[in-house]
Amino acid sequence: MLAQFYTAIIESILTSSITVWYAGATIRDRLRLQRVVRAAEKVIGCRLPSIQDLRLRSIRTKTSRYMNSFFPSAIRLLNTK
Repeated sequence: MLAQFYTAIIESILTSSITVWYAGATIRDRLRLQRVVRAAEKVIGCRLPSIQDLRLRSIRTKTSRYMNSFFPSAIRLLNTK
């Protein structure tokens, strides 16, 4: 139940705009956020994905969502003549 809470609340907050804020975050900021994840691991008692892993997962999800959407196909159709 605690792992589900972490995923639904904490991880959701961390990843809400991770592709935007991660690049601008200092190493110190990233380490602080990673400490939050490690503290949650201790409370929950299981391994959780690192901040870097969350960022990579977010990028892959957004990329696949974009590639599978209607818009790239529509743009290709509009540009072919």
